[in-house]
Amino acid sequence: MPDGYDGSGSVALFVTLPGYQGLYFQGVGANVRTEDFGFEAQAYDTQMIVLAPQLSDWGETSARQTIALVEWMLRAYAIDRQRVYLEGYSGGGETLSLVMGMRPQLFCRALFCASRWDGELNVLADARVPVYLVVGESDEYYGSKPATSAAHELEEIYRSKGLDEAEVASLVALDVKPASYFEAGGVSNQHGRGGALFCRDPQIMGWLFED
Repeated sequence: MPDGYDGSGSVALFVTLPGYQGLYFQGVGANVRTEDFGFEAQAYDTQMIVLAPQLSDWGETSARQTIALVEWMLRAYAIDRQRVYLEGYSGGGETLSLVMGMRPQLFCRALFCASRWDGELNVLADARVPVYLVVGESDEYYGSKPATSAAHELEEIYRSKGLDEAEVASLVALDVKPASYFEAGGVSNQHGRGGALFCRDPQIMGWLFED
């Protein structure tokens, strides 16, 4: 919760969905011990609630849990609906994609990290919620092809709806990081440790919070 929060004014909401190492069966608080997105996000907006659930899986069960939890938060707290952000890393990215294929209108922006898109792209396109997809070119778990294919497919859907290239670019950002990006950050494992770089990258996080 923001320092001094008393419910009298609206605040932002940031939802961070963990990968496999942060799911509930890994132990209480495993998600915030293995991923720093929730901590790093606070540098971009001091008036923001950070929601870091430990989910059940990376499929529809967790997607529906996430939707229900966000809907409850929106009822229970004074949240600015134009500042509701979603991020998912690895398995959490798969959950994010399902959420964005069910209830994308709950969010203003979504950050999809090192994952595979499983959700319904046409539902997302109808809502026109901007999405940033970032992955290492040699991600050892998913590879870069699933994220790249999803981004290109979403771009084509928008083009088929008559959007021009500037509009498409404002809604779909694809960022495939080369090996040199990870080497410069002292990381050799693009998937398992890549998130430590992504959450500290001002270009990536700045896009999410429009910094």
